[in-house]
Amino acid sequence: MGVTAAPFIKDRPERTLELARIADTLGYHSVWVAEVNGLEAFSILGAASQATHIVGLGTGVLPLQVRTPPLLAMAAASLQQLVPEREVILGIGISSPVVVSDWHGTDYGSRPLSQVREFVALLRECLSGEPVTFQGDFYEVRRFRLGVEVAIRRPRIVIGALGEGMLRLAGEVADGVLLNYIPASHVPWAVEQVRRGGDATIYANVHVGVGDRSIAERSARYDLFSYAVVDSYARSFSRAGFAEAVEEIRAAHQAGHRAAALAAVTDSMIDAINVVGDASLVHQTVQRYRDAGVDVPVIFPLTWGAEGMLALEPTLVAAIGRVA
Repeated sequence: MGVTAAPFIKDRPERTLELARIADTLGYHSVWVAEVNGLEAFSILGAASQATHIVGLGTGVLPLQVRTPPLLAMAAASLQQLVPEREVILGIGISSPVVVSDWHGTDYGSRPLSQVREFVALLRECLSGEPVTFQGDFYEVRRFRLGVEVAIRRPRIVIGALGEGMLRLAGEVADGVLLNYIPASHVPWAVEQVRRGGDATIYANVHVGVGDRSIAERSARYDLFSYAVVDSYARSFSRAGFAEAVEEIRAAHQAGHRAAALAAVTDSMIDAINVVGDASLVHQTVQRYRDAGVDVPVIFPLTWGAEGMLALEPTLVAAIGRVA
C-alpha cells in the first residue's frame, strides 16, 4: 500500500516529510509526491530518502510536458542512486491546459496519446544508460547518454490515466497505471481498459480520512466541484454514474452561480469518492478498492474531518487494518 502527499503539496515540506516518516514506520510500500505549482517533487523526494529507511519513493503524478524525457531520466536515476535498494516510481501524466500552458508556459499539445507513447519510449531509452538518438513527432534527441550510473534496480514508469484510450495505452507501454478520483464501483471498468492494453500494475489513489464527516463535508464538496469543472474529470465522473450531478455542477458554474454549483455535488458522490468517517469505514473502503481490482491502493489522506495532522496517522493506521 502506498500513500500520496498530494493533499500537502502547497504546505511546508515538513508536512510531507512527516508523512513519509509515518509511512516508513508503518511499513507502507511507497510514498508519492504530486506536483502542480507548489512543492517540487524531486527536491522533496530527495529529502524524504534521507528521512526514511525502507519506503519506496514515487512521483504521482508529474505533468510530463514541463520536463523533457532526458531530464526526467536524470532526476529518476539520481533518486534511485540515493535509494539503490528501494523502489522508485515515476508517475507521469498529461495534466491540464491550465497547469501546463497557463501556469508553466509550455505547449499542452493536441495529441495526448501520441505524446505520452513517445515520451515513455524515449524515457525508457534514456534510462537504459546507452547512447540515445531519437527523432519523433514531439522530441528529438541526439547522442544523449545518461551521466548518472544506472543502478541494478530501475525506476518504474506509471501513467496517470482516466479515459479509455489512456488506460489502454498505460497497460501497453507502462509498468503501472495510477487511477485518481474514481469510486471503487468504477474500478472494474478501468481495469478492463488497462488489461486490453497489457498487464500493468493497477495503482489507485484512495481518498479516505478518519474524522467527522459533517465537518469534512464542505471541503469534500468543494474539492469535487473543482474537479468536475475540468473536462477530463467531468467525463470520468459521468462514466462512474454521476452524469446528472456533473451536468448540474457545470451548468451552474458556467452561469456564475457558485453556491448552486457546490450544492449540486451530491452526498452519494462525496461518499463514493471522498470518504471520511471512523477507522472501520476507512479500512473497509480500502478493501473495496482491492476487491474491485486495485493491486496497490495509494492512500490519499483526507484531514478535513479533524485538525490537520491529528487525522493523518490515524488514517494511515486504519487504512492498513490496525483498527482500534
